[in-house]
Amino acid sequence: MSAKRHKQSPTSGGPLRSLSLHAIVVVTALFVGVPLLYAVLGGFKTTRQLSSNPIGLPDPWVPENYTSVLASGSFWRMLWNSTYIAVLTTLVVVAVSALAAFVFARFAFRGREALFTMFAAGLMFPFAVAILPLFVLLRMFGLLDNPLGVILPQAAFGMPMTIIILRGFFRAIPGEIEEAAILDGCTSFGFFWRILLPMARPAIATVSVLAVVNSWNQFMLPLVVFSDDSLFTIPLGVQQFQGQYATDIARVMAYIVVAMLPALGFYAVAERQLVSGLTAGAVKG
Repeated sequence: MSAKRHKQSPTSGGPLRSLSLHAIVVVTALFVGVPLLYAVLGGFKTTRQLSSNPIGLPDPWVPENYTSVLASGSFWRMLWNSTYIAVLTTLVVVAVSALAAFVFARFAFRGREALFTMFAAGLMFPFAVAILPLFVLLRMFGLLDNPLGVILPQAAFGMPMTIIILRGFFRAIPGEIEEAAILDGCTSFGFFWRILLPMARPAIATVSVLAVVNSWNQFMLPLVVFSDDSLFTIPLGVQQFQGQYATDIARVMAYIVVAMLPALGFYAVAERQLVSGLTAGAVKG
């Protein structure tokens, strides 16, 4: 009888645990969603309305805050700069990291694990610590006020995580597939390009999304590299706009919301690929 009760006890705790998990998810969603909703509605108000009625609906609605941002040529220029830098950073990160992860995963050579550990140690290196020597190095190579001055360092700092993720996927591919490809006359690079990369598509999508998001949200590096406002990215544009309209809080809220929309839209489109990649990695690991 006691064994029967012991067997049923996990089941009896199931609904309570599920309710607790749902409560945590709801509370977390509120912490994220409520400030976002407040910013969206605040963008439709005037600063006076924000002071007199901070949590109510706009009365009247003021869409000019959003339309003035969308009609600004500087905003679209910054949007293009952020997109250009994010895309090129992602291409460099994924291309170089995929090749490095392929070597670490499929080739045996002396010092392989030590070299991989050195790459992995890059995750423990704070970016802020490197900003001063990085600035000196970029100035030495003439990369200040140059998009490459942001793209190359971002790619370098994004490689450790990308190599770690891709190496796990590449190692999970059975060796029999590689042996069969070699017997059919496929070279090592041909196996990597024609067979390994298509099979690791979820992992490639995952690291690509992470690279785009990290590049899009980067603030410190563009702030150090760019002094020409025609090269500013969206995070720098938010800071510049906030300084210019410090007293017009409603317009600043509208600008922040519009600046978030491209990143939110990209994540909404790439969410399925990101989740499938993480799920596949969990199953294979």
